[in-house]
Amino acid sequence: MSRVQLALRVADLEGSIAFYSRLFGAEPAKRRPGYANFALTDPALKLVLIEGDPDADTRLDHLGVEVGTSDEVTAAAERLARVGLATRQETDTTCCYAVQDKVWVQGPGKEPWEVYVVKADAGLPAGSADAPDGGCACTTC
Repeated sequence: MSRVQLALRVADLEGSIAFYSRLFGAEPAKRRPGYANFALTDPALKLVLIEGDPDADTRLDHLGVEVGTSDEVTAAAERLARVGLATRQETDTTCCYAVQDKVWVQGPGKEPWEVYVVKADAGLPAGSADAPDGGCACTTC
């Protein structure tokens, strides 16, 4: 199974959670300080909400495709490189409160795309009482 990921940086996390819960008829699959995600099957979407600046408009943070295995990430990285896209791979990285393998590319408008697999859940970063940027250690999100 794969699904498209849309990560948004939002000013009002609680208001956004309430809105998207009503829009999709579902509760978040994961909530952490400054972060929530919806793992939807219909539509096949991983909606990630990352708390941003309080007075800022919602903006796109990054896009992605969630896949089921690390082998699928490797295959995507090989295919993307073969078609001439510059890739950046991360293995066993902790991002968005999860341990992941991923490959990044940039679209023509510099929009970041990742193909990733969630390997395990992760809590707050070590030594952190409150995780900034949705618990992301990756440079893009």
